[in-house]
Amino acid sequence: MSRIGKQPVSIPEKVKIDVKPGNVVLVEGPKGKVQKSFADVVKIDITGKTLQVSPTAESRFAKAMYGTTRSVIAGMVKGVVEGYMKELEIQGVGFKAALKGKQLDLALGYSHQILHDIPEGIKITVTDGTKLKVEGCDKQLVGQVTAEIRAYYKPEPYKGKGVRIVGERVRRKEGKTVA
Repeated sequence: MSRIGKQPVSIPEKVKIDVKPGNVVLVEGPKGKVQKSFADVVKIDITGKTLQVSPTAESRFAKAMYGTTRSVIAGMVKGVVEGYMKELEIQGVGFKAALKGKQLDLALGYSHQILHDIPEGIKITVTDGTKLKVEGCDKQLVGQVTAEIRAYYKPEPYKGKGVRIVGERVRRKEGKTVA
């Protein structure tokens, strides 16, 4: 059995959790609301200010989903209370970003501008034209948007140009030498 799955999820005062038929969990809080559906092999019970997850079957899949479900729900609660944030930095001569309404405009050295649509529930802040902050209450969505922006121009190993996550180490290579 899962050690993580056995632990109850405490529900803060400002958070409202609703379990709908089909194991759909809706979590609402001060930062927003998140909704996810889970497999039918787990049972989600709310008693007072705690939420408990338990497996409904003795299958290997049920045991695996039991701990995962508890962990995802705990992340949803944390997201609507504190929120999640990832920071990106753009490095390269002439590389910059700007916000245009509900789109992020990226100039990354290509012959065209890259317009990335910002999904609902995500807030992007651009400072100095090269620093981006992606914020939201859904951990998965924040990570997905960050990965999509980074994928437009991954950091290259020779000059280090590109879009990188703050704190990411880029392994540098030595260029050609004249003998």
